[in-house]
This record gives sequence, structure tokens and C-alpha cells, in this order.
Amino acid sequence: MVKPFTRSIRLLASDIDGTLLNPQFQISLEDLAALRQAHDSGIEIVLVTGRRHTFALPIAQQLGFDLWVISSNGAVTRSLAGETFHRDLMPREICRELCGTMQDFRGNTVLTFDKETKGAIVLEHLDDLNASIRRWLEKNMAYIEFVAPVEKALVSDPVQAMFCGTTDRMVEALRALERSGMENRVTVLRTEYPERDLSMIDVLNTGCSKGHALERWAAHRGLPREQVMAIGDNHNDVEMLEFAGHPVIMGNACEELRGRGWNVTLGNDACGVAAAVADVVGR
Repeated sequence: MVKPFTRSIRLLASDIDGTLLNPQFQISLEDLAALRQAHDSGIEIVLVTGRRHTFALPIAQQLGFDLWVISSNGAVTRSLAGETFHRDLMPREICRELCGTMQDFRGNTVLTFDKETKGAIVLEHLDDLNASIRRWLEKNMAYIEFVAPVEKALVSDPVQAMFCGTTDRMVEALRALERSGMENRVTVLRTEYPERDLSMIDVLNTGCSKGHALERWAAHRGLPREQVMAIGDNHNDVEMLEFAGHPVIMGNACEELRGRGWNVTLGNDACGVAAAVADVVGR
């Protein structure tokens, strides 16, 4: 259960996949009502996600009120209306070097760019991607461009490079990144869904993370971390949870998030966001 909070919450940051979305990839009516109640009580809601901004929009719009979205694991902070607060892009030269270093994982490589046209997502082919990622790509087909070699797409700075595939394959990719010596020049974030045998490694500009973006936004709002609550479930949420004065992990959270003394709410199959929010609304 979630421990009681001693100070009022002014900013509530929620992850999307595995947190706000249930196993059917929907927002439950209970979670939706809870976030609306929090908003009505004066708590600012921000969604903080690994999704691209455009791919997060249909989820954010369901909430029914204006809000800001921190997308691409902290690289872009933008309102529903399209106003940009901050972008943290990866220098194209670094990304070009990364692609060369990760030559053996070329079929698992996806580049994303901050635009809403074809070419926002670039990859060489679909042959090596597993079924779960294929479904995601098929939903984003209007934005996908196939470029071989993928480095030819680097005429502008990308938001990130992503390596995706089965868990075992991405363990190999992480080892390759470690051997490359590039980890001190970029940010490497991992997201895993073992039940789907799906793993994603996001490589972003150095210093870019959900946590840094949330800290930047809280400072912009003039809020101390003690008035920030964050809810997450996966490896890429660690920095966000570390920054928040009141971190809450989902009942379905990965093992890395457990054992840190963070509050644990119910799982995403049992309206865990609503359970966490219920403790702070009205305080």
C-alpha cells in the first residue's frame, strides 16, 4: 500500500505504458476519474513517457484537460497544443558514430526525429524486429521511412536512436554498447516487457532522461521536489522516481525498482494509478 504523504503534492508525473495503461493498453475509468479529480483539485498532471510526442497524444487527449507531455524519455517537453518548452536532441555526428559502432544490430536500429511527417521514424527494414515492435511500427506506418544505410537519414539531429528486439538480443546489444566506450557520451535507457519478450534500448543525448526533464519542468513551475509525485514501472523511470519527493512504483514494476523503499501501489491491472492518486487528492 502507499504510505501517507506529509506534504501537499502540486505536480503529479505519470508514466504511460505499464502504468497508466492497463494490460489491454487502455486507461481504466477509475484511473481516468482519479487524474481528473487530481487536476480539478489543483494538482498539475504531466505524462512522462518513452513514446514519441505524436504517439502519446491519443492517450493524453483522453484525460480531457490541457497538460504537458514529456516524451521520448525526456528529450521533448511539449503541450497538447504543440507549444515546445524544451528539446534535447542527439548530435547527428554522435548518432552516426553510434550506428557504425552497432553495425551488428543494424536490423534492430530505429532512429526518430522531431517532426510529424514521413521520416519521423527511420529504419532500414522490418525483417529483424519481433512481433510486438512490428505492431507498434504498423500503427506508426505513416511516419516511417526506410533508408539504407540508416545514416543517410542523419541530415538533422535525431531525437534518439533505439535498438529493439527480444530480451536476449538486447542483452547482446547492451554488451556491445558497453564495449564501444560510448556510454559516457550518451544516455542509455532500457525498457523491458518480459511477458512479451520485448526489450528496447533508447540512446539519447548525454544527460537526457525522464528525471532531468521532470526536474527542469518542476523548476520552471517553481516547485520543490518535495511537492512532486511520480508513478512508474520500468527501468527508464528510475531517474524520474529518484528526483520526485514522492516516488510510487506500480505493483507490476520491474525488479530493479523494488527494494529501494519506494511506495508500491496496485498493478496496472487493478487501477494502481487511481490508488496512488487517492492518497494525495484533497491534501
